[in-house]
Amino acid sequence: MTKSSPKDSEKEGDDWHQFSNAGYSSASADFDNEEITEQHTSEEEWFDGDDFEFEGKTIDWNSPPCPTPLGIAHMIKIGTCNHCLKRVSGKKEMSGTEIRNEAYTRDISLESSFNQVLCPLCENLFDDVDNIVERIIEKIDNLEYSTVQIGIHLPKDLIQESHEITSRHGASQSMPLKNSMVLAIQNKINHNLGTDINFVKDRPDIMVLVDGLTLRVDVDIRPIYFYGRYRKLSREIPQTRWPCRTCKGRYNGCDSCQGTGLQYIDSVQDLVGEPLRHTLNGKDTSFHGMGREDIDVRMLGTGRPFVIEIKKPMNRLPEMSEVVNEINKNAAGKIEIDDLKKTERSLIAKIKNSRSDKSYTIRFKISEEIEEEIIIKSISDLSGIELNQETPRRVSHRRADKIRKRKIIEINDIIIDGNEIQFSVRAEAGTYIKELVHSDEGRTNPSVSGKLGIDCEIMWLDVNQIHDDEENRDN
Repeated sequence: MTKSSPKDSEKEGDDWHQFSNAGYSSASADFDNEEITEQHTSEEEWFDGDDFEFEGKTIDWNSPPCPTPLGIAHMIKIGTCNHCLKRVSGKKEMSGTEIRNEAYTRDISLESSFNQVLCPLCENLFDDVDNIVERIIEKIDNLEYSTVQIGIHLPKDLIQESHEITSRHGASQSMPLKNSMVLAIQNKINHNLGTDINFVKDRPDIMVLVDGLTLRVDVDIRPIYFYGRYRKLSREIPQTRWPCRTCKGRYNGCDSCQGTGLQYIDSVQDLVGEPLRHTLNGKDTSFHGMGREDIDVRMLGTGRPFVIEIKKPMNRLPEMSEVVNEINKNAAGKIEIDDLKKTERSLIAKIKNSRSDKSYTIRFKISEEIEEEIIIKSISDLSGIELNQETPRRVSHRRADKIRKRKIIEINDIIIDGNEIQFSVRAEAGTYIKELVHSDEGRTNPSVSGKLGIDCEIMWLDVNQIHDDEENRDN
């Protein structure tokens, strides 16, 4: 087993733990009573006059509850095991064996009356703890982790029967069966491993799920998230994996994609994610960017913010400087990053919902010769205006067809070189800059093409800066 050092508690939300808790229970500090849905409200309805019998021993419902001596004696008479005796007796400072021996001292006849084969409160479930723990250790032995959560699923009828007996004869604040079982598993794991694992109730590094009926053990490994910013230096790389148009990435690829399943061999996702995935021994990656640029557009400046998600990582403590160096070395001339920092899933939503301004430089050709003064004035007049942009044809297959209003904040650095024109522009988030120039056959209005009255052909576009620092400062 490889165990990493405990990390600081994380306060940010994470959807992952919601799945991990579904239908399971984990040990908690306050040992809240399990909620039992009772279909009947009165004693006469749910207890119809027939006592529960366990191996010939009848429950006396009129017996006083624990921790009274009579209550403890009655729990022993009906065959309660030492584990359950400890959790329902109200004597938390004593072990089940000590509680039993104390009762035998008071009443020597108790010892001869105890011949129970099956505990009525747990059906001898605690006898399986060693087996369960052995399976858990085998599953987590090769994993790196700082925190662990144990969840266990038990049959509903067992939980209800245990609750009915405990609520009548157990001490107040008796530990519920599930919680007690989880605690027993945790203690046994620490004993067997000779260490103190940091067991938590939510957002663990690994979630252990135990089926109390079949004793099946499943381990769910929480993803790791890293925040960074990438600069894309190539005009031939998509941000995320692009499946082959022919085979859609299925059937181990096709002749068109040479068996790769990809339309483009490289992507920002894989250039950043694959070195991380290999280092962490993860299963796959997901990439979440603050918007995206077209394949033929460079991303410069301080780069575009992103979160890379590593799924099911067996290792969790990479040497980040080495990984960053490896990424930049392998992707030289394609992309580069400055740093990667661990973060939480909640940052993905913040990045996706960002409405940061962006600055660009664009260069294009005009189809006719026009006086420089007219060109400069026509382009400058677009500074500060609001565009009406109908969904561009090039993205209409994945975007709703509607008109969006976007503001051009400023335009400057206009350069005219024969029939080639270049300028810099800062625009509101979501502005289609190429369409600002060529108008997309009038779907963007006003536009440079519309102002000049001629066709404009885009040569290249660069994203110079994403102004998310200003957005964060305002918030």
